[in-house]
Amino acid sequence: MAITMTPAAEERVKSFLVSRGKGIGLRLGLKTSGCSGMAYILEFVDDLNDDDEVYEIGEVKIIIDAKSFIYLQGIELDFVKEGLNEGFQFNNPNAKGECGCGESFTV
Repeated sequence: MAITMTPAAEERVKSFLVSRGKGIGLRLGLKTSGCSGMAYILEFVDDLNDDDEVYEIGEVKIIIDAKSFIYLQGIELDFVKEGLNEGFQFNNPNAKGECGCGESFTV
């Protein structure tokens, strides 16, 4: 399954990288956290690791490590503005449930 990104998310990542002035792309990964078990990580990438896979989506590169990829196959990254709040939203077909606060998920 492919990794996808909405046009809103692509534009937001591009603007972050331009503002930062450097970087290969954006890492999408996972960490053990929260009450459900796993939480998403988004961070800038300046250097690739040996186990990284690079996915080019339009003008943006999304980097995912091999360990996280099995839980992120088919994910869609979106950027949503609702009133004064804005942020990235993860539409992950592998997630079986989320905690009440939305911090973590389970597979």
